[in-house]
Amino acid sequence: MLISNAYAQAAAPAADPTGGLMSILPLALMFVVLWFLMIRPQMKKAKEHQKMVGELQKGDEVVTQGGMAGRVTKVGENFLTLAVADLKEGPVEILVQKSSVGALLPKGTLKNL
Repeated sequence: MLISNAYAQAAAPAADPTGGLMSILPLALMFVVLWFLMIRPQMKKAKEHQKMVGELQKGDEVVTQGGMAGRVTKVGENFLTLAVADLKEGPVEILVQKSSVGALLPKGTLKNL
């Protein structure tokens, strides 16, 4: 029993006919799903906000992202002035960035608050 057993070598793996494309397919599919569920709606919302901020004018009633509600009294290139309260001495005005406006309110909303 000096002779060892001889075993056949394993066959070489068959070449992938798709060239590895099938291994990339799940990653591409996840990216497409991510695009339609997260990225695209966020871009649409940002575009709508940019349009709303660009159309602001004197007399509009707005709420800032910080929760301050007021009426626009002056509109500049990057900033706008909000009248947030009316006192005997005159209105209390604050200066805010245009991008901090969170929502445009219907006319007359501030009188009901």
